[in-house]
Amino acid sequence: MNEPASRKAHLAGFALFTLFLTAVFVALGVWQLQRRTAKHELIAALTERLAAAPVALPSSAQWAALNPARDEFRRVSFTATYAALPDAMVYSSGSAVRKDASGPGTWAFLPARLPGGETLVIDAGFVENTMQDRGVEDRAVKKLVTGEPVSLTGYLRFPEAPSWLTPAENRDKRLWFVRDHLAIARALGWGTVAPFYIDLEQPAPANGIPRPGPLEVNLKDDHLQYAITWFTLAGAVLIAFAVWLRGRWQSSVTP
Repeated sequence: MNEPASRKAHLAGFALFTLFLTAVFVALGVWQLQRRTAKHELIAALTERLAAAPVALPSSAQWAALNPARDEFRRVSFTATYAALPDAMVYSSGSAVRKDASGPGTWAFLPARLPGGETLVIDAGFVENTMQDRGVEDRAVKKLVTGEPVSLTGYLRFPEAPSWLTPAENRDKRLWFVRDHLAIARALGWGTVAPFYIDLEQPAPANGIPRPGPLEVNLKDDHLQYAITWFTLAGAVLIAFAVWLRGRWQSSVTP
């Protein structure tokens, strides 16, 4: 291959590589904009659900039709009786939907019976239990289990899936590290439970422990910044290629 042909092949290869990088960066930028649109739609939907007046808890015949995309964070009111069964504590490093639970502690998960006999799981609230002490949790939940029905208001929530980084549960302390109420129910013998759990809003115990409370949307939204970064990289690649091409052209015409 002669020198001009070799230079053309080199130029074509570099041009194709530049176009490939530019296309990848632009695609990533567009993807971030799409994620931003979806995030804003999610925030609007969750804000509407959290602000709505509570409705009656769906009947057990409707439970199978519920799904997180449509029903998560819906406010509901119902009457239930906390069951005299072992409770669970779920570790929290901080909540994205509870400003009053921004530090480490545990969530108190308890089974409760509905008037019809069905069992559902209640996240009764936050306990500032930084050492995940079982004694602290026992004292916090003991007063809730009275055998009397209680009027409750809270939010429908669905189980979380553990990641490969999630620590294994500590059965001795009845401590979990992910809000998977179905796995907790199986481990502690709560029987068949609803496919969702209730994030309790009210009532709160007299001493405020466990601490239920209202939820609010606080989802991170950095997608526009990421999109601008990807588009900037795409532009930088094109500029770098133009500068390189100009230098090649100047060197080719210089005697």
